[in-house]
Amino acid sequence: MRTDCHQHLWPAAFVDALRARTQNPRLQGWELLVDGEAPYAVDPLAHDPEIRRTRETLEGKDQVLLSLSSPLGIEHLPYEESRELIEIWHHCAIELGDPFLLWAATPVSSFDLDGLARILDHDRVVGLQLPATALADPVAILRMQPVLDLLQASDKPLLIHPGPAPATAGTPSWWPALVPYVSQLHASWLAWHAVGRAQHPTLRVAFVALAGLAPLHHERLAARGGTFGAVDPLVYYETSSYDTRAIDATIRVVGVDPIIHGSDRPYAEPRDPGLGHAFTHALFSANPQHLLKGTPR
Repeated sequence: MRTDCHQHLWPAAFVDALRARTQNPRLQGWELLVDGEAPYAVDPLAHDPEIRRTRETLEGKDQVLLSLSSPLGIEHLPYEESRELIEIWHHCAIELGDPFLLWAATPVSSFDLDGLARILDHDRVVGLQLPATALADPVAILRMQPVLDLLQASDKPLLIHPGPAPATAGTPSWWPALVPYVSQLHASWLAWHAVGRAQHPTLRVAFVALAGLAPLHHERLAARGGTFGAVDPLVYYETSSYDTRAIDATIRVVGVDPIIHGSDRPYAEPRDPGLGHAFTHALFSANPQHLLKGTPR
């Protein structure tokens, strides 16, 4: 079972919903307008389900896990706006069929626990994605307890993804991906380390983009009065936008077992870091199944 744990694909109904909006996030034709980022020219072929399905099949993927693009800020919109867009996303993403499965989404301004319970019960939904901006510190994680309680009870995992970037001026186009996205992942990783695991002892959690390399800061954490302790066996690290050196450095801190493959396609491409056959099997096949199914490692 070869799995890509992190991709984005916008079916036609979701594209139409973004085009119908008069405030950000929205699409004007194929130009994406999002607060905090420069206008982005979306490649329509990248969101053609049949083109993507053919490509994934040719690459030997058995499972491709799609998620709502949290940097759009949809989860943070006022409740009714957020819920409506998320319901459209769920409905059209579920209909895509194999090899596509999906991470659910949920509003974070107010909670839709009934809606979340229903979608988590669907057999094509692998778990829940939350923006790191909703888990930015220990207080935020405590606030999200009802959502996380429900997810833990479902025995499905959590994927933590960067959320919307704050507005800045005069920065290059890559700035959001390297500065706010990474800092958001650092903050959510440290917040989870501080209170999340104690609050949810059996919840499996995956951070995209190696949590922005947050585990590599364990020595500074200890030097500044914190405690790293034992490696959390229920925290996983997805590899998108990183390659051999960063993956190898992360393995030296957390080991091989929690490293899972994700590409962030269409914004980045799949990478095999070339660390040997056994690691390739763990990265693409064994470790993702441990995350999704909770099977012993």
